[in-house]
Amino acid sequence: MIKVLFNPGKYSTRIDTVLLLLRVGIGIFMLTHGMGKFTRLFGDEPIRFSDPLGVGAPISLALAVFAEFFCSLFLIVGFATRAAAIPLLITMLVAALIVHATDGFGKQELPLLHSLVYLSLLIAGAGRFSIDHLIWSKYGSAQKGGS
Repeated sequence: MIKVLFNPGKYSTRIDTVLLLLRVGIGIFMLTHGMGKFTRLFGDEPIRFSDPLGVGAPISLALAVFAEFFCSLFLIVGFATRAAAIPLLITMLVAALIVHATDGFGKQELPLLHSLVYLSLLIAGAGRFSIDHLIWSKYGSAQKGGS
């Protein structure tokens, strides 16, 4: 389990720095979207949110909050980065390909760009400057295999 969740990858300092900038940057950008949704989830007004997956507006909003708020926080600090990238990737693909399917490329471009970043982090991992690296350094060395 540690090998899957916390493997930060093994890269040069330059690549680790790029991964840090990518994680923190995209995490902050998405966190701003998640904060707005988070306040709506616990607000006094009735929940009005799209239901692209047919699970109900409150559940759709809760899933978006989990991805955009909590998973963004995980990315920023580099905790379970690969796992955190998955809900974010799914959320952005749903936004681009379902919610904005008929709105044209102008509305799809930003979620697709975010998707590309999340896919890259899913593949690459968090890099050395992360909580994943600390966990991997302590517990990952007991397991066979590297990055």
